[in-house]
Amino acid sequence: NMHTQAVWDFDKAPWRDRPSLKCRLEVSFRSGEKLVVVSDGSWKVSTGPILFESIRNGETYDARLEIPGWSTPSFDDSRWKAAQVVRGPKGKLCAQTLPPIKVMKTLTPVTIREPKPGLFVFDMGQNMAGWARLKVSGPRGTKVVMRYGERLNPDGTVDQKEISKFVKEGAFQTDTYILKGRGVEIWEPRFTYHGFQYVEVRGLPGTPTKETLVGRVVHTSFRRAGTFECSNELLNRIQRNTCWSYISNFHGYPTDCPHREKNGWTGDAHLAAEQGLYNFRGERAYAKWMNDFKDEQRPSGELPGIVPTSGWGYKWGNGPAWDSAYILIPWYLYLYRGDVRILREHYDRFKRYVDYLTSKASGHIVGIGLGDWAPAKTKTPEKVTSTGYYYRDALLVSKIAGILGHRDDAERYADLAREIKRAFNTAFYNPATGGYSNGSQTALSCAVYQGLADGVRKEKALRNLVYAVARADWHLDCGILGTKYLLRSLSENGRAEVAYRIATRRTFPGWGWWVRQGATTLWEQWNGEASRNHIMFGDISAWFYRTLAGINPDPAKPGFKHIVIRPEPVGDLKWVKARHRSPYGEIESSWRRDGKEFLLEVSVPVNTTASVYVPVKPGGKVLEGGKPAREAPGVEFIREGGGRALFRIGSGRYRFVVR
Repeated sequence: NMHTQAVWDFDKAPWRDRPSLKCRLEVSFRSGEKLVVVSDGSWKVSTGPILFESIRNGETYDARLEIPGWSTPSFDDSRWKAAQVVRGPKGKLCAQTLPPIKVMKTLTPVTIREPKPGLFVFDMGQNMAGWARLKVSGPRGTKVVMRYGERLNPDGTVDQKEISKFVKEGAFQTDTYILKGRGVEIWEPRFTYHGFQYVEVRGLPGTPTKETLVGRVVHTSFRRAGTFECSNELLNRIQRNTCWSYISNFHGYPTDCPHREKNGWTGDAHLAAEQGLYNFRGERAYAKWMNDFKDEQRPSGELPGIVPTSGWGYKWGNGPAWDSAYILIPWYLYLYRGDVRILREHYDRFKRYVDYLTSKASGHIVGIGLGDWAPAKTKTPEKVTSTGYYYRDALLVSKIAGILGHRDDAERYADLAREIKRAFNTAFYNPATGGYSNGSQTALSCAVYQGLADGVRKEKALRNLVYAVARADWHLDCGILGTKYLLRSLSENGRAEVAYRIATRRTFPGWGWWVRQGATTLWEQWNGEASRNHIMFGDISAWFYRTLAGINPDPAKPGFKHIVIRPEPVGDLKWVKARHRSPYGEIESSWRRDGKEFLLEVSVPVNTTASVYVPVKPGGKVLEGGKPAREAPGVEFIREGGGRALFRIGSGRYRFVVR
């Protein structure tokens, strides 16, 4: 019920109406009798202490207006008004399928400062989403005002300039509590949430302590699905920052940032979905969000850039690099969780979207929509990345059609994908240089990652990609699309050392530079402008699991029914430990090296199998359980080559030692 004005026009949303309640309460007694209570005109209503609430503004609560005992059976409601029976909201009444949004953690401030007399700033030490809980006592009518932000002005007060610019009405991220004046009062808001590290408080009676105000970390209450740590503390910090940005940006649906917009930007979401599934059990929340896509998709197949929307985002902010979330996220749910149902449920809509792109294509090249948003320096033409997703979507629809038994559709969309691939290489590949488009890191890695370059083209593109990284002093030079392509393309094609070098750079631009600036979350721009709690650069965490720890799903046996373990002991890494709870149980891949030997410990859940690629140099010996691995019980040797020995194993714990 976003009633205050912001640029996205949610105050004009067709689902908006005055809040109403539909209730049916069934009480079963030990005697077998049943009492049914339903909401009707006999109910009574009254105003209460909540004077104002808005999701992007905040909440105002006047404790003087509390009504003691109002929720008890003995309360006298004779002065209350009768409830008005209304039509109620339109649409289909159905069960809530995703986990509730809950307070998941409480943070104590690390510092309290007084930049101006009577104005206190509480630093939670962590950029987060949620709100503050106030504990205070003082005279009746005392007004305590709390402003939330993630930056400070030079004078130490909270700076909201970068995050408040799109909200056009009311105070931004501000809660107000008016004391009733009786003893210790504890309050926290219920109908808003904020993105912040700092809380600026004025009106406090007395001198505050660290118990006066604490941070309540709030997000959709999914459980952890995985953990990752390694010997490089910078990467551990990046992993923590990624997880903080992810939970900050999941409040019922995935958002771009928890303060400025709180919007379901589709591009941000699909780019971060794989790391989200490695780290958290968010599949039910994603499945619900896909139903929102179904609601928003127009008969033409067009999708908006933000979901949900009241209409904003169909003319700007969309296009295949964003809209493909509708196909990619269900595919990830199939790949990582084995969910075929979601593919079947949305299959016809997938086809409708690809057909929509076909209607917008010229010679199988699509140029609509946003491109490689927020690049470090070099821009890449939108036609490159948009056509890349057009190809990926057509290919996935063909695969999904095959999975669901739609043979004709599988052939039709496979043919379309081949035509797109041919057109892409004709339009963007330069045979003389082996480059794509303007030779940017994003253009080159797009061709490789999306599968548009193969054979000689692929080898030349990879060579040019490494040159491009070297010219950038081993830094990335990408936006949100290319950053995901870059690490994946390099690592999956024998250049993991280059990817590791990029990931561990501490100078601008990169994740390490953010950490050096004190970041506790991921930022929106490499230079630190705009939001400082975004998730769109978060796929690096998936790279930690997939590449460094080597835990990969097998598309042929999804949901980790068959696991591919292929760790990369690169750079200065001494050890890596990773766990992931799959639908079948916990998978573990942990390794360490000390110069003389390499130890890989693997745990495979019951009712699954795994292919394990053990790094080994020519002449090296591989042991398992103290015996030669080729002779160990439960271990099947497949082949050796390319610096790896491949073994097939069943469920259980294994200890491979390479000497």
